[in-house]
Amino acid sequence: MTIKTTWQSKAFSELSLNQLYDVLKLRIDVFVVEQTCYYPDLDSEKNLLDRHPQTLHLLGYQAEQLVAYLRILPKGQSYTSHISIGRVVIANKARGGGLGHELMKEALSLCQQYHPNEEIKISAQQHLKSYYQRHGFAQVSAMYLEDGIPHIAMLRES
Repeated sequence: MTIKTTWQSKAFSELSLNQLYDVLKLRIDVFVVEQTCYYPDLDSEKNLLDRHPQTLHLLGYQAEQLVAYLRILPKGQSYTSHISIGRVVIANKARGGGLGHELMKEALSLCQQYHPNEEIKISAQQHLKSYYQRHGFAQVSAMYLEDGIPHIAMLRES
């Protein structure tokens, strides 16, 4: 049985306190606890990626629980000349059924809607290279460590 996912895209100022809590909890559960990667997930005062007025937060709910999330950043935030997708995360209990691909399709649709014909650059965990390749991304850098985890830069042309 497939569980229906409902999608919401919001600016930071549109997130309810409960939504913000759920987003931060999901990101910490996966990136900090599960991946044992201890880093400050919240943006600094100098680098306001989550709170930037043009950042879009994409939330995926199943049975009223947040199970999928990512953020879309405008040019000038992560990369000078490219928009970016980051903090791509699926709750552990929701993996294995294609939800990650559904999340990425939703994100690419939003990118086309809000940033038509723009190239998208990402910093991807290296082991997810084939996942991103399925969505049109190509590796454009050698492996580098980010927070102790192997990453690669990938680009999706418009």
